[in-house]
Amino acid sequence: MSRRAVPIPDGVPVLSQGRHWNPRSGACFMEMASFLAGERWSDHPKCTHPVLAAAARCVNDAVEDTTRQRLVLMIPEVVGLSPDDPRVDATLAARCATEALPIASERAQHALAVGLIAAERTLTQLEGAPEGAGARMCRDALADAPEAETWARDFVARAGALRRPLRSHAARRLVALSIDAIAEACVSDAQDRLVHLLRSCVDDTKAFMPPAPKPAPAPAVPWEAELKKRRPELTEH
Repeated sequence: MSRRAVPIPDGVPVLSQGRHWNPRSGACFMEMASFLAGERWSDHPKCTHPVLAAAARCVNDAVEDTTRQRLVLMIPEVVGLSPDDPRVDATLAARCATEALPIASERAQHALAVGLIAAERTLTQLEGAPEGAGARMCRDALADAPEAETWARDFVARAGALRRPLRSHAARRLVALSIDAIAEACVSDAQDRLVHLLRSCVDDTKAFMPPAPKPAPAPAVPWEAELKKRRPELTEH
């Protein structure tokens, strides 16, 4: 599917919370994406990476009505945004947990820190080195919350957890936990943080898309080739 931005048609429903049976009853972020992609009406369309789609659904439902309309311009960007790079799951989960950790409640911080440790281990393995950008993002976030990190590493050691890589379903759960934690945090700019977080998730996912193919060169016009052969000085620029 093309990565070119799809314009939003006039007269589309205003974004609202939750699922909707059809456009007449409203639309959430991902339902509108399914509409633009020409897919069956759904909040789980195939046109968007599953973890990015989970982030979009959660942010759509977590923000207030007026803030939700600020998300509209991002909808065309997620159409066709579904890279198959295995690092995407853990990267998006880490992005969300990193944004939530500093402002989350203590209980949520513990769960987020465990998730970040899992994401760090997964990204270190997939990136082939602990110096990779994704793993470093996780470590930096944990270092800024030392009490949560200590609790989480102790829990992981005692429970023998996190033996498996962070898969898509676990990444989506961490994304949902992170967005809930931001929405419930005692900060005055939670709404702005959620919009910014979805913006970051879209950009992170774009970074894993393969480069667009270069257009094929235009075929040579026979008379131009013949002219260049006979009078090269006439075709010099």
